Amino acid sequence: MRHGSIPGASGRVRPLTLLGDPVLHTACADVTDFGPELARLVEDMFATMYAARGVGLAANQIGVGRRVFVYDCPDDDEVRHLGYVVNPRLVEADGETVRGPEGCLSLPGLEAGTPRFDHAVVEGVDLLGEPVTVHGTGWFARCLQHECDHLEGRVYTDRVTGWRRRKVLRQAARAEWAR
Repeated sequence: MRHGSIPGASGRVRPLTLLGDPVLHTACADVTDFGPELARLVEDMFATMYAARGVGLAANQIGVGRRVFVYDCPDDDEVRHLGYVVNPRLVEADGETVRGPEGCLSLPGLEAGTPRFDHAVVEGVDLLGEPVTVHGTGWFARCLQHECDHLEGRVYTDRVTGWRRRKVLRQAARAEWAR
């Protein structure tokens, strides 16, 4: 039996912002108000992420230019990581660089081989402003780096080079959601 609420259960699904929307290409501002509006935002982000079948979601992906992301993502050992970080900072990204398939809810249906480190550490705070540190390896490390990139105004296609970049940007330009 579960104790506590299910993340997103009281949230509302918000529309996703898509590649090309200026909010995705602008660094997000720090959260300074830790009141009920922030808690609602986090709940809405979980609800939206689950509705879109994602493993992570940054606030600017629903049009909110604040430094917050949520996640429900396994690592390479299938250990589930569930949570959120307010005002996150990527403080470590190291280890082996792995080029793996990466997608994004803001580029629905597309993916490209994207290089990421296989270890990452993110520091930030919770809804009460208390410090949190999140360690990730493998797939979860990729998720942490991806969401931190969003909050800096970058999408994964910014990390893809050469023919992979040209291919995914062509696909994005032709995608039904881009029209």
